Amino acid sequence: MRSYPRNSPEAAARIVALVLISDGHVCRSEIEVLQQLHVEQELGLAPGAFAQVVHTLCEDLLMDAYGSGSMMCSVDETTLASLLAEVDDWVLQSKVLRLANAAAEADKHQADAEALVVAAARQHWPVDNYDQPSRAAEAGLPA
Repeated sequence: MRSYPRNSPEAAARIVALVLISDGHVCRSEIEVLQQLHVEQELGLAPGAFAQVVHTLCEDLLMDAYGSGSMMCSVDETTLASLLAEVDDWVLQSKVLRLANAAAEADKHQADAEALVVAAARQHWPVDNYDQPSRAAEAGLPA
């Protein structure tokens, strides 16, 4: 799996993309929600770059999945922790969690794989930032 610079838009987008594809099915509603939330602008990506991050992630996962039949089989706890460690800015973490949750809930069903990625992010990142109105406002989140 390729790595991105720490706190780069691509590193953040990859976490959102991982939630998006984790259940093996990307719904139109998930894409529409991310577009409505301006995922690229929120994460500092160029227009069209989120689709490229998703594509690159799928390529990486498919290369690792050769012979096993499952793209997500190569995303173990260590790999997921490594991907999450590439985003250590709490404002960016808050944005990623907001976008990832919105994508996961867009189709009115949060699959186990989606919940697993979101739970791992909450475990590795200081999610209590949501409870602090000034930090939430700074991250563009409702207080």
